[in-house]
Amino acid sequence: MRANQQHNQLRIIAGTWRGRKLVFATGVGLRPTPDRVRETLFNWLGLCVQGARCLDLFAGSGALGLEAASRGAAAVVLVDAAPLVVRTLREQVRVLDARQVRIVQAACERYLKGPAEPFDLVFLDPPYRQDALPGCMALLEQRGWLAPDAWIYLEAERGLEPPLPDNWESYRSKTTGQVGYHLVRRSTVRRQPHRP
Repeated sequence: MRANQQHNQLRIIAGTWRGRKLVFATGVGLRPTPDRVRETLFNWLGLCVQGARCLDLFAGSGALGLEAASRGAAAVVLVDAAPLVVRTLREQVRVLDARQVRIVQAACERYLKGPAEPFDLVFLDPPYRQDALPGCMALLEQRGWLAPDAWIYLEAERGLEPPLPDNWESYRSKTTGQVGYHLVRRSTVRRQPHRP
C-alpha cells in the first residue's frame, strides 16, 4: 500500500487480539460496524463464536470476521470485491498471523452462486441502498451455505428489515443512529404460515 494513502483505524474488542488496531483504506465507501454495535452483537452470540465456521460477506474493513477470529472462531472466510479492500485485508491478516482466516476477492452474490460449504455464523452487511440483502439471503438458504442451526447477522439502514426465509427466526434487533442490526437464527423446521 502506498505511503501517502490515508487510513482509518478500528480496534478489536476482545479475545486473542484484544485492543489491536486494524487499518482500512479511505475512499472506498467502507462503513465499519461501530465498536458499540460489534460489542452488542458478540454479547448476543456469547460462546457460539468459539469453534464456529464464519462467513463475512461484504467484509470491508474485516471488523466482524476478524473479531470472530479473535474470539475463537475455527475458520473465517472474508469475501469482498474491491481490490484495495482485499489488499488491505490480506495485510491485516498477515500482521495478525491469522491462519484461520481466508480472504476471497469476489462479488458476494457471484461467490454465493459457486460451490457451497456450510457455515455456523454469517455476517451480512452490504452497502446501503443497493438492495443486496434479499438476494444474498435467498442464496445462503437455497444453496447450502448454512449449517442447520446457523446464526445470521444482518445490518441495514434503520427501518429496513427485509422479509426472512420461512425457516429463519428473528432473535434480537436493535437500532443505533441510522443503523438497524439484527441477529437471526436458522432452523431446519419451517415456520407454519399464519392462519387468520
